[in-house]
Amino acid sequence: MWIEEFLSRWPAYRQASGPDRLGRGAAARSSGGTADRPARTTEADTVTRSICPFCAVGCGQQIFAKDGKVTHVEGDPESPISRGRLCPKGSSTLSLLTAPTRQTTVRYRRPHGTEWEDLDLDTAVDMIVDRVLETRERTWQDVDDLGRHLHRTMGIASLGGATLDNEENYLMKKLYTAMGAVQIENQARI
Repeated sequence: MWIEEFLSRWPAYRQASGPDRLGRGAAARSSGGTADRPARTTEADTVTRSICPFCAVGCGQQIFAKDGKVTHVEGDPESPISRGRLCPKGSSTLSLLTAPTRQTTVRYRRPHGTEWEDLDLDTAVDMIVDRVLETRERTWQDVDDLGRHLHRTMGIASLGGATLDNEENYLMKKLYTAMGAVQIENQARI
């Protein structure tokens, strides 16, 4: 009987002697892989589903955190897009999130300035709003030289990036169109 037990550890024997003749199920599984789970995932306080930030494919990710710190990132097996897989860029998301050089504040360099300064988010958003409104007012065109109605500004343009998904591009198009911008492009089309 010890021979039977010894041979049952080999996947080829289990495949040949059991119901899983093609070796796609239990015959291909080892006992060691199912018993152990890595501590980085089992000891996490929270698991958050997210989307990979690197391209517009939208692969699903699971972000594991312990004590408020991200400890591990892996593919989300429930994602219909990536089915738990990540490319090399997506696999490096942990280093993107935890790098000591990651910027976590708004940085601003004044015109003709030589130094960067930190701004709080509300101040930065207010500065952007002021500049958008001023540019729109200064460059607004109601009619052209022939009297045709334009209702546009040529002083504001948008160039979207490849990491934006369809929904983000849709919202950006709506925003810029509402502001009167007509120069709206996306990097993926260039």
